Amino acid sequence: MARIEIVHRTDYLYRNPVGLGTHRLMLRPRDSHDLRLNHASLNVDPQPSAVRWAHDVFNNSVCYLSFDPEIRVEKFSVVSSLNLTHYPIGADLPPCSLDPAAELFPFSYPSQEIADLARLAERQEPDPKGAVDAWARRFVSGPGETRTLKLLSDMTHAIKDELKYGARHEEGTQSAAETLERGTGTCRDFAVLMMEAARALNLAARFVTGYLYEEDTRGELRGGASTHAWCSVYLPGAGWVEYDPTNGLLAGQNLVRVAETRLASQALPISGGYIGAPDDTLRLDVCVAVKSAPLKPAKAAEVA
Repeated sequence: MARIEIVHRTDYLYRNPVGLGTHRLMLRPRDSHDLRLNHASLNVDPQPSAVRWAHDVFNNSVCYLSFDPEIRVEKFSVVSSLNLTHYPIGADLPPCSLDPAAELFPFSYPSQEIADLARLAERQEPDPKGAVDAWARRFVSGPGETRTLKLLSDMTHAIKDELKYGARHEEGTQSAAETLERGTGTCRDFAVLMMEAARALNLAARFVTGYLYEEDTRGELRGGASTHAWCSVYLPGAGWVEYDPTNGLLAGQNLVRVAETRLASQALPISGGYIGAPDDTLRLDVCVAVKSAPLKPAKAAEVA
């Protein structure tokens, strides 16, 4: 359990004064049993003419900013500040939390959940050479021999141990097949690889975007200087379980979830356009500062 403060600053700089179109922000977490949002603020410069909040198709909290059509600026800044308390499940998910029928792989989802999970269990990318399929099958020992939690844990650690992590600030995400072929990727590339590998095994998976925090100052975790990405897999009895293949983290440890989507492209922290020439964009600066402090576990009666 930890108290966490996050300041996420994004600055867009332009060569010439430009107008601003509507911008879509995905920066506010949803309050839940494992994540308590104590305070959230949003500062925007220039000030928008209208601010509208909504829930998207996945029930994520989304903010829309509109601007005066006459305004022209050389800099556009968004600063999101969060104060929250995180109650992660822990490094290891207890096996007893799974439905007994799902402890061994393969298993079938309950009939009443199949319709809701079907689209998330479908492959979302082409795999013409079957590379992702073959990679995913590495972790399956045989019918009745593969424990589900071990399979996903082994997959998470294999990505961390076998592929090279490298920050990339350009937009877009590699396909899972590209990441395997290149042997390198960013946190979002690794999340997509694990999602597609899980889907290759008929498991429902989602892309997760948010932040990474450390409980000490050793700086051993990768992907903490900006927004972070990982994935979650639906397991009967346990529900959505989070896996961070960039760092080999399990069950939401050290991860602050902001949004969950079917595709990585649906989880952009800030998106929008400007009115001006194509080469008016000068620079994009992103700075994420995260402070965390461990808290003593509350008594059972205090956790509600």
